[in-house]
Amino acid sequence: MPVLPPTDTKYITSLLSSPPKSHSPSIISTVKALSLLDHIEGGHFVETDRDPLLIPNPFKNLPQLTNATAKDTSDTRHASTSIFYFLSPKSPVGRFHRNRGRTVHTLHWGRGRYVIIHFDQISQGLTPIETFVVGHDISKGERLQWIVEGGKFKASFLLPDAEGGDGKGESEKGLLISETVVPGFEYSDHDFMTAEQLVESLGQTERDELKWLLNPEEQKRLEGVVKQEKQ
Repeated sequence: MPVLPPTDTKYITSLLSSPPKSHSPSIISTVKALSLLDHIEGGHFVETDRDPLLIPNPFKNLPQLTNATAKDTSDTRHASTSIFYFLSPKSPVGRFHRNRGRTVHTLHWGRGRYVIIHFDQISQGLTPIETFVVGHDISKGERLQWIVEGGKFKASFLLPDAEGGDGKGESEKGLLISETVVPGFEYSDHDFMTAEQLVESLGQTERDELKWLLNPEEQKRLEGVVKQEKQ
């Protein structure tokens, strides 16, 4: 059984193969109104809150993350931080990454799919994979709020605003959510999934299906890592 529905992959493949040259007027309006910036994971973001309350850094004595974007030097963390996060047809994918902190996500508008690799639960070479749609059709199981615990790799991608049986449709407004990280986000608590971690955690079938959710640099490295594993 595939991890992702064929209709979802058909839609996102169409966006990635011929991305829009420019944002639509509604997307431009959202980006400007919220002062959104490009995010290193893909999509767009802006920090909206950084709790002034400082707490002891619970991650201080842990080994540095494999692919951390900064070093951990602080004795404290802000109790929480919040951002707006936005996927648009021009930047429709948030690549596989993880945070040490717990992240609470809340939907504002749009639809998207999340893929969670429970990297902290690897057992005998098997890693649980969870996938779900975020959207407003709760009668079909779409989620308005979801929580990703620390240590898990997550990725997300845009879906059409309205579900269609043939996978067709468009996202005119994009996908806008809020994320609150507890304790507050720091780049030293964040890293991207590496090609080695994908190979370690997934079988070949799942790996081939999900590899496009890696950062482009890691996608390029993947073939070499797989060859090494077979030697």
